[in-house]
Amino acid sequence: MDQIKIGKFIASCRKEQGMTQAALAEKLGISDRTVSKWETGKSMPDLDKISELCGYLGIDVNELLSGEKLTMEQYKEHAERNLIETLSSSSFTLKEKIEFYKKKWLKEHIVFMVMLAVIIVAMLVAGVIMKNSVVIAIAVVLFPVFHAIRYNSMMIYVERSVYDGSGNQQ
Repeated sequence: MDQIKIGKFIASCRKEQGMTQAALAEKLGISDRTVSKWETGKSMPDLDKISELCGYLGIDVNELLSGEKLTMEQYKEHAERNLIETLSSSSFTLKEKIEFYKKKWLKEHIVFMVMLAVIIVAMLVAGVIMKNSVVIAIAVVLFPVFHAIRYNSMMIYVERSVYDGSGNQQ
């Protein structure tokens, strides 16, 4: 996709609608700097804004991604090309999505994990101080069990976040 062409097209459509960058930005709930970045080709609209943007500009998504108004004859050809280009330039690979959701899960559960680690270490220390091999054994067994539960819980979260339940990526 030609971001500069798309940016010029956004600017042209905005002007046709008699809007300033600030007015369009206000309608979309974003900053006018963001609109400026789109129009200069420095960035593209986020997916959650594209449909709304097209509505305000009086165009459809295929025209936006083509960077021009399309005739009916051009429409199908551009739609297929835009779909392929969009899929091939997707900002996240499957591996990146999985890593993202793993990190997100870890951030959300860090306090719980630290508390469990402190408990296990405290049990080990108490077992050593009391010279109680049963407490030490329990602490040693708890560590891999805790790790397995943590990993399983994290992967369930990742799978629910990345896949739609039928094995297809969201």
